[in-house]
Amino acid sequence: MPKPRKPANQKPLKTLKIFCEGEKTEPNYLKGYIATLDSEARKSVVEVEPTRKNTAVQLVDEAIKAKKSADSLPEDEFWVVYDRESIAKYSDELHSRAISKASGADVKVALCNVCFEYWILLHFIDTDAPYQNFDDLKKNSALNQEVKKVCGCDYDKSSASLFDSIKKLIPDAKRRGARLNKRGVENAESGRSKPYQINPYVGIVDLLDAIDKFT
Repeated sequence: MPKPRKPANQKPLKTLKIFCEGEKTEPNYLKGYIATLDSEARKSVVEVEPTRKNTAVQLVDEAIKAKKSADSLPEDEFWVVYDRESIAKYSDELHSRAISKASGADVKVALCNVCFEYWILLHFIDTDAPYQNFDDLKKNSALNQEVKKVCGCDYDKSSASLFDSIKKLIPDAKRRGARLNKRGVENAESGRSKPYQINPYVGIVDLLDAIDKFT
């Protein structure tokens, strides 16, 4: 059920709305993060929106549609969260189109290259190793063994309890992610400095910073 936008005799509150590619992994993490915020006022205006869309362009279109709706305020902020995934699955052209549409509509993008699990991995270790897709990362990175140390089991995309086990590591992940992105942009080939062209890249850092600052 949507949250009330306008308490009696009060000015409507602007909101930060997030549209996620995943049905469980990203929403579980982001809802967990929102619950940790010190400000009750901020908690009440940061929302993970339900959606069945699961491609970059579809998510951007969904956010633009919400932004243009009668319920939206001019000050509302809209974010989409999705993975780069392999080039064989989603071309550079598709990602370029999604980024262009988002930029033109003032919708923010938090893209993880190659997948959201790279962000989870940064909670445990400092790495810049590239991976081809989620399966490659799960098989060849330290993700499973590190998650097993804190949860007693292998990484599970649908786990609702993982966030509570790793939330104390978020400051480390933020520092590592910011450094990773900075190095990736600085070392990118000429003409290939977009997040979807940089492997690895974790745009979730920017989203969490935006949530922290949203008032």
